[in-house]
Amino acid sequence: ATVTVSATGATSQTVTVTQEGSGGCTVPTMPPFSSLPSNAYLPDPFKFMDGSAVTTKADWDCRRLEIAALVQEFESGYKPNTPYSATTASYSGSTLTVTVTDNGKTISFSCSVSKPSGTGPFPVLLTCGGSSLGSISGVATVNIPNDDIAAQSSSSSRGQGKFYTMYGSSHSASAMMAWAWGASRIIDAIEKTASSTNLDPTRIGVTGCSRNGKGALMCGAFDDRIDLTIPQESGSGGSASWRVSAYEKNTLGQNTQELCEIVGENVWFRANFNQFCGSENKLPTDHHELIGLIAPRAVYLIDNNILWLGPESSWNCANAAKTIWTALGVPDKFGYSCTTGHTHCTFPSSQSTELNAYIGKYLIGGGTGTTGIMRNDNNFNYDAARWVNWTTPSLQ
Repeated sequence: ATVTVSATGATSQTVTVTQEGSGGCTVPTMPPFSSLPSNAYLPDPFKFMDGSAVTTKADWDCRRLEIAALVQEFESGYKPNTPYSATTASYSGSTLTVTVTDNGKTISFSCSVSKPSGTGPFPVLLTCGGSSLGSISGVATVNIPNDDIAAQSSSSSRGQGKFYTMYGSSHSASAMMAWAWGASRIIDAIEKTASSTNLDPTRIGVTGCSRNGKGALMCGAFDDRIDLTIPQESGSGGSASWRVSAYEKNTLGQNTQELCEIVGENVWFRANFNQFCGSENKLPTDHHELIGLIAPRAVYLIDNNILWLGPESSWNCANAAKTIWTALGVPDKFGYSCTTGHTHCTFPSSQSTELNAYIGKYLIGGGTGTTGIMRNDNNFNYDAARWVNWTTPSLQ
């Protein structure tokens, strides 16, 4: 469903979350920054903005739309509600060319396609700027040319890329939200060229590592056609919590990247996200809820014991996020795995069995491997008393 909400500083914005069964949900007007209360705990995913409780799965559909609106209003910027008819596509050799006409403009970008041997149609793993997971048997890959869609070269690259050619350099969407928009257009293209590409648009996953892992998470959060989301070593702005990372940096003195640093590094977040520097407790959401936008679809978060990435922050965030899948009765569709002893964005063989289990069950289909993984090779502490002041319901 798409819901139009009144947003701060604009007459209206369109919140785009394609969640079946969410018709009839009402998303309140987005509050101004000045009215946001301070909350040292991770926000309660099971409480609506008006204070009422989420008690059913249908309630979760509507709460998802609220969280999506809050993420877009305060962190990521808004994803345009581009009509399905705006996208056309062609396929030749190993290249899928995606053309979009909207807002009086036309843009095109090319996606490299790699298919396994066999007859297909093949499930698809979208790769945000490429994949660090190696070849996966039976799965095709389609690359999201994210740097072409929205630049991420530095803090001065805001508004650059084909997304902004179409929607204007001052559009609220961050680079990561622009990539999520591009991923949705690629899925449109796969649906429209399925007979010629031999790709299966009903079995789609997404992955990426580091900065592109942050982007993969955003792609999975904002398109329900993505069945499995695999962010790898995504750190702050990905699998980590803004609140926990700020605590680790400022209170514990750990060399963990936090909000104040990352907003000056690049354009992964909307321009005014920096207003939360030093005011992380005013955030009306945190990344346990961004991850939760994927629920009840599958997610497998891959992390590495690199202090800058905030692995302890990610572990606490993952445990809080998993409560959403538990509440929905599908805990096996959630997974988190943090290993150690390898360099950034190299995938260790010790996680291969886990990866193949998630791919087999939730992308290829029919797999019987063990999922519901909660692996923490570093024995980090999940400090639930410090971060969580809410209980997990059983949603009916």
